[in-house]
Amino acid sequence: MDEAYAIKRFELAAELLPLRWRKAALQIPDWKKARAEELRMRTGRTMTILMPEGEQMLVTTPPYPTVTQTDLEQLCDVVTGYSRYAATHTISKGYLIAQGGFRIGLCGSAVMQGGVNTNLRDISSASIRIGRERTGLAEPLLNGLLDDGQFCSTLLIAPPGAGKTTLLRDLIRILSNGTEEMPAHRVSVVDERGELAAMYQGSPQMDLGAHTDILDACPKGIGISMMLRASNPQIIAVDEITAREDLEAMEQAMNCGVKFLATIHARDLRDLGRRPLLRQILKYKLFERAITITAEEGRRRYHVEAIQ
Repeated sequence: MDEAYAIKRFELAAELLPLRWRKAALQIPDWKKARAEELRMRTGRTMTILMPEGEQMLVTTPPYPTVTQTDLEQLCDVVTGYSRYAATHTISKGYLIAQGGFRIGLCGSAVMQGGVNTNLRDISSASIRIGRERTGLAEPLLNGLLDDGQFCSTLLIAPPGAGKTTLLRDLIRILSNGTEEMPAHRVSVVDERGELAAMYQGSPQMDLGAHTDILDACPKGIGISMMLRASNPQIIAVDEITAREDLEAMEQAMNCGVKFLATIHARDLRDLGRRPLLRQILKYKLFERAITITAEEGRRRYHVEAIQ
């Protein structure tokens, strides 16, 4: 990744912060800006930066300032353009999407109505994920995902924070745009958590390709069936398979000839087979290829293998 681009993304994320925290964030060394993954704020605690090796304090010399609830309220106001009511749907799911493609995870007190969370009040913490595009990241892996020129349904496997979403995003872009050896595909994305496309006022903030249709903030089990009816997809892409409903919807779409591109939390295929729900993925034969992501000496490695 280009260092200047990584630094610029950090600085854009820092612009969302209340003034005193923004100034502190912009003063850190460029090498830290380039490697930072999240900015994290918790009431009564000092602000931290999530680095590949763990969280570090933003202000490293005393006195250490602490985050107030007013800071978090100001953050939400800036991100929503002082129209928080318009973002109630995503706030109730625990996140906001800011212009520029930044996803802000939120915690606070749930507002329950009829057994359903409808909002969050008294925001207690926020994490700004510094989403970065890695254009071309997936290109060396593409040949391993094709069989006689045809894309094979592919599952991306890795623990949390290993870069599955970044790789998935670039795979979607390549499949949607096509290459000299491979035609463009119609790709439907069910972006339940808003991380893949980072939709802001109806426009994707991340490049998912020229032939991609995006359904934002919809549960995967529902969204897969909707996209199957509405968009005539060749490939359906989702992030983080977590529920039996996801698998049932995917099996239905597979029977209609659709290919899949998805991520899941696990260490490898063996780990996948140990857990009852995840074992269903292998039982249904939803995927033909797996990409396992591991970290070696601080670098991510990608291993493509066939799923038998």
